[in-house]
Amino acid sequence: MADTPTLRERARRAARAEITATAIQLFAENGFEATTIDQITTAVGISRRSFFHYFGSKEDLVLGDTEALGESVRAALEGRPEDESAWTAVRAAFLTLQPPESSPEERFVLVRIHHEAPSLRARHLEKHLRWQTLLAPDVQRRLGLPATPDPDPRALAFVAAALACFDAAVDAWYRSGGADDPERLFDEAVATIRG
Repeated sequence: MADTPTLRERARRAARAEITATAIQLFAENGFEATTIDQITTAVGISRRSFFHYFGSKEDLVLGDTEALGESVRAALEGRPEDESAWTAVRAAFLTLQPPESSPEERFVLVRIHHEAPSLRARHLEKHLRWQTLLAPDVQRRLGLPATPDPDPRALAFVAAALACFDAAVDAWYRSGGADDPERLFDEAVATIRG
């Protein structure tokens, strides 16, 4: 029962979901860069202060809480079987990034918005750098590399390559109009890297 969210947590999640849904609709209609926080707050019926209580920036509406997402991927990676290869474990951890409650259509709109906004691309690259450091220790262990105070460059390169494969798969899925299978595209990208 300890995992049951409190009424306050449920209300917070509902408010975040409403703000996000409204913002995504505005982004889809007007473009990410052209949509202001004031337009979002007016459409939802909240103040700017309330908006910043739920989100740190407009980019967070599309990218989500990258720190929390990174931690959830790290936890998923560390929760994989000990004897699983680094590629298999990373693949399974990345699959946790697709929320089950979002439809392919909603994900497609988010990816389209992401592709059209340079500020989102920049934040995405920042996320990659943070995630490399976050995921490298478990990858380092799975690669059989000795533990070090700082992540081994080989483990960092591995995570960077895995993230690049993930991005390439999402980009190809987007270019296909959402028709292609992103998991297959990821597996193909990984197979090419592994050669």
